[in-house]
Amino acid sequence: MRAIAIITARGGSKRIPKKNIKFFLGKPIIQYSIEAALASKCFDEVMVSTDDDEIMAIAIKCGAKVPFLRSKKNADDFSTTTDVLVEVLNEYKKKGAEFKYACCLYPTAPFVTSDKLKDAFEKLASKNASSVIPIVKFSSPILRSLKTEGEFIKLNWPEHLNSRSQDLPPSFHDAGQFYFFNVSDFLQSKKLFADKTIGIEMPELEVQDIDIEEDWKLAEIKYTFQLQKKKTKN
Repeated sequence: MRAIAIITARGGSKRIPKKNIKFFLGKPIIQYSIEAALASKCFDEVMVSTDDDEIMAIAIKCGAKVPFLRSKKNADDFSTTTDVLVEVLNEYKKKGAEFKYACCLYPTAPFVTSDKLKDAFEKLASKNASSVIPIVKFSSPILRSLKTEGEFIKLNWPEHLNSRSQDLPPSFHDAGQFYFFNVSDFLQSKKLFADKTIGIEMPELEVQDIDIEEDWKLAEIKYTFQLQKKKTKN
């Protein structure tokens, strides 16, 4: 098979209870990821890796598949995304299904769209990349970032004390939404960020880590603002 979307959604979130299925502006937040993956038409299979029966039921209702539950070993606080992906790919292989490409899609990523997934898939296949990930620019140059030493602050790079912001190169960080990757490269390196990783820059208004309740509210504000912008254009 050509491609699989793996949405990683274990139960037991602590800081935001039932985070992966909590309602986000009217529907379970995981539904946004499932709908984007299905609408993209990139995938032969859209599945959810979970250890939770409630998440499984909602995922199936939203159109995803849950052909097996995640193992207990990979459902604790110490299991990594890589561990989960390897488990999923191995389970499919046991069933006789292997994939050339895969996309690890997070369940709390309402800003992911079918167009973003299609763009990433096209770049992954056409550029012979190991992976493609969304990135976002730091709002300030990190070369002028600060650190604390006791009660005082110091520059991480004091040589840039008098550098103008516009003269410093931009820096980016992982947007934390999805990783589209070549399965063979991934299984060999066990890395989602490899030497041949392509970044797709996302606007800051379309990126929000959701770890605590305040993050959730910020994400809703950003998402609502995006909807209003679209209505104004139309």
